[in-house]
Amino acid sequence: MFNYAFMQYAFIAGIFIALICAVMGVFVIARQTSFFAHTLSEIGFSGASFGVFAGISPLAGMLLFTCCSALFIGFSGEKVSRRESSISVFSGIFLGLGVLFLSLSNKQANYATSILFGSIVGIDAANLRDLVCLSIFLLILIFFTFRKLAFNSFDAQGSEYNQRYNKLISILFLLMLALTVSITAQIIGALLIFVLLTIPASASKYYAHSLWKMIGLTFIFAITGIWLGLYLSYLTNWPVSFFITVIEALIYGSAILKQKIDDHHN
Repeated sequence: MFNYAFMQYAFIAGIFIALICAVMGVFVIARQTSFFAHTLSEIGFSGASFGVFAGISPLAGMLLFTCCSALFIGFSGEKVSRRESSISVFSGIFLGLGVLFLSLSNKQANYATSILFGSIVGIDAANLRDLVCLSIFLLILIFFTFRKLAFNSFDAQGSEYNQRYNKLISILFLLMLALTVSITAQIIGALLIFVLLTIPASASKYYAHSLWKMIGLTFIFAITGIWLGLYLSYLTNWPVSFFITVIEALIYGSAILKQKIDDHHN
């Protein structure tokens, strides 16, 4: 299996995807922004389609669309209800735009499939280089904002008394989430990236009760899904995204079962 260069690239890419999804996923769950992560994946599809139509890199198109959308949603207000209304407006529009841009381009339908569902086994050296560089940039951003982001996400009552940086941190988080989606969606797929951004982190909160333990477990759950999914895809020639989704769902199911058992004993 590792005699093939594309499998080596895929497994290396999986490490970085799992790492950024572990860190960002914990905050996505804590800040209750799963809906926005899902919508960003659809916007990312539109951005990639625009990139194909405009003759630029699909990644550049994704970055343009997702970051602009994150800024708009961030400046729309702090209330979740207001944000969700804004997100709902964009979701359908951008998905339709993605279909339009692809129909106006000369790319075949199978290219649309690769944008929507990803092609981690088709990653080349250039894709891996872009992914690694953007992942390192994102991790540096997270490093310098981690304390304020953690305080703003996990201590909502305390952050109410410290409004000075709340909106700035919130907007910065949305931009980092947009960057995460753009980095990973080209590999995992625009419609399935929210799986890795939400399910592993949701499962980890049933096993761990501290932030760093949650991040560590989320990474383990994510990398397990990616690597095992790659291996099973290699054996069966079935889509890797299918296996990743099923594995992560099983992990989440085990977490729910554990919680029910604990509740029964208590």
